[in-house]
Amino acid sequence: MLKMEMLIFQLLPIILIGLAVILILTQGYVKAPPDHAFIISGLRKEPRVLIGRAGLKIPFFEQMDKLYLGQITVDIKTDEYIPTNDFINVMVDAVAKVRVADEPSQMKLAMRNFLNKEPDKIASDLQDSLQGNMREIIGTLTLRAINTDRDSFSDQVMEKASKDMEKLGIDILSCNIQNVTDEHGLIQDLGMDNTSKIRKDASIAKAEAERDIAIAQAAADKASNDARVLAQTEIAQKNNELAIKKAELQKASDTKKAEADAAYEIQKQEQQKTIQTATVNAQIAKAERQAELRKQEVAVQQQALEAEINKKADADRYAIEQAAAADLTRRQREAEAKKYEQEMEAQAKKAQAEAHKFAMIQEAEGIRAKGEAEAAAIQAKAIAEAEGMEKKAQAYQKYNKAAMAEMMIQVLPEIAGKIAEPLSQIDKITIIGGGSDGDNGVGAVAGNVPVVMAKLFESVREATGVDLAEIMKADTYDAKVTRNVNLTGAPDITLGTSQEM
Repeated sequence: MLKMEMLIFQLLPIILIGLAVILILTQGYVKAPPDHAFIISGLRKEPRVLIGRAGLKIPFFEQMDKLYLGQITVDIKTDEYIPTNDFINVMVDAVAKVRVADEPSQMKLAMRNFLNKEPDKIASDLQDSLQGNMREIIGTLTLRAINTDRDSFSDQVMEKASKDMEKLGIDILSCNIQNVTDEHGLIQDLGMDNTSKIRKDASIAKAEAERDIAIAQAAADKASNDARVLAQTEIAQKNNELAIKKAELQKASDTKKAEADAAYEIQKQEQQKTIQTATVNAQIAKAERQAELRKQEVAVQQQALEAEINKKADADRYAIEQAAAADLTRRQREAEAKKYEQEMEAQAKKAQAEAHKFAMIQEAEGIRAKGEAEAAAIQAKAIAEAEGMEKKAQAYQKYNKAAMAEMMIQVLPEIAGKIAEPLSQIDKITIIGGGSDGDNGVGAVAGNVPVVMAKLFESVREATGVDLAEIMKADTYDAKVTRNVNLTGAPDITLGTSQEM
């Protein structure tokens, strides 16, 4: 914490300086336009003046003021009639163009008088002084001088007012007289007088001009006629000279033409002769060139044929060499592949033989184990069958008639099912006729089952001495009470009657 405070204390001046710089850049940056002067004062003895450029103003320590530098129009108009040097009351309307002086000393005067003032306010402050100067100049001039020589009047006003304007730091750029009026209309009368004089002078000038025009017109006509006659004479002479010249030129032309025609014919014949000679020479040269060309063509064809034959021979030789190399490579690869296949086949056969050997060993072991297991199973089965036969023999020895009867009773349902099975296989029975008691024959077919069962019971009783019919009736009241038949489970099953056993 202490280190943090010390760090902040060390960085505090830098932070303050940075904030001051940001404040100066954001709040103190100013840029003056060309028609204004920014005056920055406060820290320096002499204020800084910015015109059309940028600068920095230190907030809270310096102040910025503005001074308008553009052109200002001041309306100079007398509110009442002013007497001239010839005691004629006039009223003058003029306009002056002024601005703040560029000289530093005069600009300081303007700062004292017009700082932070709008152009209209500056014009209002200068209007009274300019009007007073114009009044003084009007009193020194006559009406005619004011009205006829306005440039001189305006120059005198500017010269008079410039001394007062310099004290205020202002330059007078121009002063224009707009209008001059007098109290009694004398300017209009002077205008009328001038108008009459102007009209008189104009009439005289017009008459003199018309006279001069007539004299000039006559002289011009005479000169024109003389010039026309002289021109026609000269034209005729020139036409005559032209005709003679044409005849001479025609003669010379005809002569030259005849000479030219003769020369042309001679030249034509010479040219034809030259053309024919040149044609024959050209044909001979053409024939020679054609022969040379055919010779060159034959040589080129022979060279091309030789090159083609050599190229084909080289190509065939290269193809044979490549084919031999390819065949050698192929046979080498085939030999290597065959060798590899034989090695792999030998390894595979070896592995197969080993696997077959192992399989035979395993199979022999399995057969031996299987034989031992089968022998053990046969032995165990024989022992079990022997023991079972022994047990059965023992059980059979213990069996009595009642047990045998129970065994027979257990198989009776199966026997009855076997007996009735042929009947279940019959799909359709056709019975023709019937019994004497109205039986349709179905009872006879169904009655075969009890008859067969009775026959079976009788055969069992005769063969074994067990009366199954009596056993079946052992649970009835007559058997238990009257005949005293009692059937219990093996081996204690007894069959009793009313007679004592």
